[in-house]
Amino acid sequence: MTALLPFPRVRSAAATGEHASPTAKVRALSDGYGRVATDLRVSLTDRCNLRCTYCMPAEGLPWLARDELLTDDETLRLVDIGVRLLGIETVRLTGGEPLLRRGLEHLVERIAELRPRPTIALTTNGIGLAERAGGLAGAGLDRINISLDTLQRETFRRLARRDRLTDVLAGVNAARAAGLTPVKINAVLMRGVNDHEAPDLLRWAMAEGVQLRFIEQMPLDAQHAWQRENMVTADEIRERLSTAVDLVEDEDDARRRGSAPAELFRVAGTEHRVGIIASVTRPFCGACDRVRLTADGQIRNCLFARTESDLRAPLREGASDEEIADRWVLAVRGKRPGHGIDDPSFLQPDRPMSAIGG
Repeated sequence: MTALLPFPRVRSAAATGEHASPTAKVRALSDGYGRVATDLRVSLTDRCNLRCTYCMPAEGLPWLARDELLTDDETLRLVDIGVRLLGIETVRLTGGEPLLRRGLEHLVERIAELRPRPTIALTTNGIGLAERAGGLAGAGLDRINISLDTLQRETFRRLARRDRLTDVLAGVNAARAAGLTPVKINAVLMRGVNDHEAPDLLRWAMAEGVQLRFIEQMPLDAQHAWQRENMVTADEIRERLSTAVDLVEDEDDARRRGSAPAELFRVAGTEHRVGIIASVTRPFCGACDRVRLTADGQIRNCLFARTESDLRAPLREGASDEEIADRWVLAVRGKRPGHGIDDPSFLQPDRPMSAIGG
């Protein structure tokens, strides 16, 4: 259920006949623990063309109705408010699968025209990317993350319930050719399924010149079947990699990490790096700088939040930019100190990852 935050009583630009100034004072999206959100994750759709076992059931999910989704103009307006009034510096487009959004290249182009210009990133499963990577780069896309959990065709089919490994690999090649470097590959290891592939994935990434990032499986599946004891931990991932290569903790990487989720390790004797994201066992909530906008216009101040704040309704009811910004500020102010996955009272969010956006 969506929890609506109280609508603050402000002297709005709409009420006075004024328009938001491009030089309006920027307000920080700060919470009660001193964290400031500068990274906006924008889900463009809840639909996906895969059925990954750790995300959704084989039959898929009930999708949002078209009139519930933000239009391109509505999405652009909210991103503009975030960038111009609230200090957003990075905009990452997610899904579901964002390549399913019609006119994605044009939306990227319009976001790139905003001032100040944000860094624009995309998280995708790579299906269809081979034909579109060049156009996306030309439109202004700066960075890309591609999900790939296995190099084995049968394992891919088992995990994703689709026989599309060849398409994903073609998308990786196209992204690299389009200059979207460093291309980052996100991999989730599943115990007894693909966890033995960790060294092979790293060797492949080194040969292809892409940066691999292993992510601990999180409780975001629609089936609510996640169990901590079945999760391959960050320590286990490093142990598996260490059977094939020597990993070196780089002090410079550690200093530069900041709010980045991945712990980076250098492969000894090379300049190649591999990341491990310990979302569950070593959470980085204390440095979190993210806020999420769902495809139906809800603000989530945490990936695991149990409440949301509606921006779509005031947007469609004629609220000014300042009024929407005030709602957004209040939504982030109530952010909890951490996701609490290890706490006995932890409750998985009602929405699965495909409906929240990565």
